[in-house]
Amino acid sequence: MTKDDILQRIATIMEDTFEIAPERVTLEAKLYDDLEIDSIDAVDLIVQLKPLAGRRLDPEAFKAVRTVADVVDALYDLLNNPTPA
Repeated sequence: MTKDDILQRIATIMEDTFEIAPERVTLEAKLYDDLEIDSIDAVDLIVQLKPLAGRRLDPEAFKAVRTVADVVDALYDLLNNPTPA
């Protein structure tokens, strides 16, 4: 899955879950300031992203995210770096 694929999925999730217009979901968009995603919504977003990853998501991986690009990068890293045994 490419970063663009991930961005498109996030835009769809944001629209379906939070009623945020997909055109507002850009890499530069700040979750809290631009998209008005609070901490509870961020947890909901992680829950929605879990099926994309195909495994449990570690909330720590998303603790430092501030922008949509941060979410894309964190998910991309999880998808492309298998967890150590």
